[in-house]
Amino acid sequence: MLVASLKEVEFGYNDIPCIQDANVEIQSGEFVAVTGPNGAAKSTLLKLMLGLLEPWKGKVFLSSANEEGRRLRVGYVSQQISAFNSGFPSTILEFVRSGRYASGSWFRKLLKEDDRLTEMALRQVGMWDLRKRKIGELSGGQKQRICIARALAQEPDMLVLDEPTTGMDQGSRFGFYELMHHQVKAHGRTVIMVTHSLDEVAPYLNRIIELERKEDGGWKCCTTTSCSGHFVPVG
Repeated sequence: MLVASLKEVEFGYNDIPCIQDANVEIQSGEFVAVTGPNGAAKSTLLKLMLGLLEPWKGKVFLSSANEEGRRLRVGYVSQQISAFNSGFPSTILEFVRSGRYASGSWFRKLLKEDDRLTEMALRQVGMWDLRKRKIGELSGGQKQRICIARALAQEPDMLVLDEPTTGMDQGSRFGFYELMHHQVKAHGRTVIMVTHSLDEVAPYLNRIIELERKEDGGWKCCTTTSCSGHFVPVG
């Protein structure tokens, strides 16, 4: 099932294009990496895909429903989302539990199932034992983990992660790749992840979207105007 796509998309800032001729299709149940040099508009590509930015040209599609016909749930973790200041008042547990409101009204009473899913998400990222600590006391890598946990607690159909392993040591990064692989294989979730550590994560991936510089200085998706013939299948 097609969950997201970009067709002949162009976008830029201050009248200067940074993405041109972007053609991307994301199918449900895929683990996809987005890679490219610094400044290659990888974060911009994700925001266009999610409808957070309007393209100058072309068409963007994001499915409104999952394969079961229910509303598509998207868990998005941006690069900046873990930059909480030291005075942020919430505990880890409160912050991750708030992700459960994505499945219903903000005014509903949280149930035991919400608590179970919150605990499971925190255990999956290795932060359950620190659940009573204030977010402002955490390291950058720990903040990144709880943002991922909050996204997992939402039971998303699609996880969109912008450099999620920033601040993690090598062991933690490989544990994270295993976790995302499990989300795809066991739960049928779609994972789209911006990364610079392509060699590490490649064995877990289905496909790779690579942004490359055009001759005129802009960025294009993969090596031609169509990504479909230039994804690298792995495993």
